[in-house]
Amino acid sequence: MDMIKKAILTGGGRATRLRPITNTINKHLIPLANKPMIFHAIEKVARAGVTEIFINTNPGETELQKIIGNGDRFGVKISFFEQVGGPQGIAHVVKLAQKFIGDDPFMFYLSDNIILAELNKLVDKFTTGNFDCLLALSQVKDPERFGVPIFNAKGELIEVQEKPTNPPNNFAVTGIYLYGPKLFFEAFDHIAKSARGEYEISDIHSYFLKTGRKVGHEEITGWWKDTGKVEDLILANKLLMDLCGIKFEIGQNVKRIGSVKIVEPVCVGDDCVLENCAIGPYTAIGKNSVIKNTRLSNAIVFEECIVESPVEIDQIVISRDSTMSAKIV
Repeated sequence: MDMIKKAILTGGGRATRLRPITNTINKHLIPLANKPMIFHAIEKVARAGVTEIFINTNPGETELQKIIGNGDRFGVKISFFEQVGGPQGIAHVVKLAQKFIGDDPFMFYLSDNIILAELNKLVDKFTTGNFDCLLALSQVKDPERFGVPIFNAKGELIEVQEKPTNPPNNFAVTGIYLYGPKLFFEAFDHIAKSARGEYEISDIHSYFLKTGRKVGHEEITGWWKDTGKVEDLILANKLLMDLCGIKFEIGQNVKRIGSVKIVEPVCVGDDCVLENCAIGPYTAIGKNSVIKNTRLSNAIVFEECIVESPVEIDQIVISRDSTMSAKIV
């Protein structure tokens, strides 16, 4: 099997579970460790040997393209394609990228998945094992939220069920998939929309299994999370700050006024104002934000925010251009 040089990354969707945060920002641009979430995915696949990335966008999207750019900063080539026809499931996202993928093997990565482990082990297993498809699995507490692998008595993978009501095990198929040439698009022509009105990627994998394709799986041993909830974002921010070795990173033109206490790890963006406050641990503050008379910990503060509160604030995500102000009366 040839090495994987192409990847499809998700950049669309509405992220309704994270509203109101995602009312004003594309979920994939939510900052984790003061870096847009999708940047972590791009860097991850680039380190695995991918040189060409295709990212789907919502119709009319412009901000994502401006922030990500053409890939030069990551050492790869990045192109964008619009998710025409509205959301029809993640298998449909791949179908829309067929003209870019052509007859090459490829990786499909859901960019709102955060994984601490590197992807090289998955890519190497896929390549040397000559698989038609390789799925990354992880043990979770709530498998009913995901595609769940079904095994027979011999422990062989025989099916993948999408969001089953009564999961037979606690494994989830994570948002990282590897495919051989052409096969995905052949399978897509043999599946129909589910009861949810979507083309389910689990149906693609079940079709592979039913037609005798070689489908492998590998459990992710490092931490993995689908960042669908606020608490997931806070935990991902914490773990990524540790992984990146962040202690105290401070941007340009940051003003410190009065007593400012820093409890590492903390990262502060450019042009922020810190006044009579205590920040950290595990707090990331976006550029042009003001933190005043506040004790802030385990927090993600987006750009252009004002936070002023005499009450300690912990475990919080504050969306872009927000003001949080409180006074004791």
